[in-house]
Amino acid sequence: MDATLPAATPHPAPVPPLVDAPSRPAEAQSSAGPGMPPASPATAPTTSPVTEPPVSPATGPPVSPVTGPPVSPVAGPAVLPVTAPPVSVAGPPVSPVTAPEPAQRHLRPVITELRLSAFGPHRAAVFPVGPVTLFAGPSGSGKSQLLAAYEALAALGSGASLEEAFPDAPARIPDRAVPDAERRRGFRLGCTVDGPAGPVRLDLAVQAEPALRIVGERLSQDGQILLATALRDPGRRSVQAAWLTGGSVGVTRAPLPDDRLGTALLPLRVAGSTAGQRQVLAAAEQVVVALRSVFPCDPGPDRMRAPVPPGEGRLLRDCANLADVLRRTRHECGTRHALLTEAARTACPGTVAGLDVRAPAGGAPVTAVLDRGPGRPATELARLGSGELRFLALALVLLTGPGVLAMDPAAELPSARQVLTVLADDFDRGLDRRQSAELLRLALLSCGRGHVRLAASVGEATADAARRLPGVAVVDLPA
Repeated sequence: MDATLPAATPHPAPVPPLVDAPSRPAEAQSSAGPGMPPASPATAPTTSPVTEPPVSPATGPPVSPVTGPPVSPVAGPAVLPVTAPPVSVAGPPVSPVTAPEPAQRHLRPVITELRLSAFGPHRAAVFPVGPVTLFAGPSGSGKSQLLAAYEALAALGSGASLEEAFPDAPARIPDRAVPDAERRRGFRLGCTVDGPAGPVRLDLAVQAEPALRIVGERLSQDGQILLATALRDPGRRSVQAAWLTGGSVGVTRAPLPDDRLGTALLPLRVAGSTAGQRQVLAAAEQVVVALRSVFPCDPGPDRMRAPVPPGEGRLLRDCANLADVLRRTRHECGTRHALLTEAARTACPGTVAGLDVRAPAGGAPVTAVLDRGPGRPATELARLGSGELRFLALALVLLTGPGVLAMDPAAELPSARQVLTVLADDFDRGLDRRQSAELLRLALLSCGRGHVRLAASVGEATADAARRLPGVAVVDLPA
């Protein structure tokens, strides 16, 4: 069936209109999308200036329409937008947010913007994401919800189901949301991924009640919709998808599961035989690579104290196997292990001559220790404080790469063309000022090379110190 994909609707429309064969005009909606109240001005989160890489501030709506040469329409019958069943997110008025625009094209796929159109306490919020981005704000401002949205998108991009990505989906429904006539409520979120293909936008609408399912997804670039999905039949566990094909076909339509990210499935469904298909593939693969390169890290000191059995030496999310990973880095990553040892000298009290491990023969559990120098007994990690353990784990994550972390990056792309993004909620929890400052130094050192990025929530003391550091962006969330 020949058809023309319409131009993407500028933000703040959080749910993409979905295309289908002409039948009857769709019902008119407000610019905020189905179930969304009209926008009203409010105070936006503020962001401290970033000097590495340079970012120029921009004012106006959350995301300005993309300019450039117009996309030539594909010949075929007219296509009318149709709407997916609404997901009610009624609540406080939508607040416009100012976001800076990236000043340069990224050579590796990275997430440069996170959009929470209706997610927890956030409404129409746009958050810029740079090499080192710290989110600060009072308790209840939504820092943890913001990072939870980031982590969920990463999980979906890695192939996780909705239930795996949102194990507590009702908690993500916007505050004071009112269900519609069919008792449905949900949330909306999205991101922008920049890279060799240029900026690509991904927007997602999720129904959380009464059943968890995707009701709308849109992948767009340069004002053109590349993929759009809609829930056409609530009785089926699928959505109707349409993606750009080009050539004599124009648009390809097919059902996709309603519990998986359609963008992550496109590389398995699109052949790449036409220019339109290749454009869709390039955009989808760029988004998937960026999402799969995210490592959420939440070190648990109580789980890091006990000896661990030797394994493959890939750090878990809670860093419980820190001793086994130190065993591996000591032998395989001498330079990075030396940097970690130097960081430990700064952050751990007393003399630190090195980081060592005791690995008895026969597969016995491995114990990590601080070498205190000649004639002095070593200190086992079990005797360290919680702040020292968290510091060592986070420093190790920042100084290593995906090969030392328990994650599944995209195998189709060489590691040199990927960027590891570390997510850390309560990044400075249990740390003193000296330890927090040293971790920020390590973050700038690693992120300055272009292969690691950090997005974390921090307390006010760390945020104040970070505002004086070139290269660190501090995003202040209002109460």
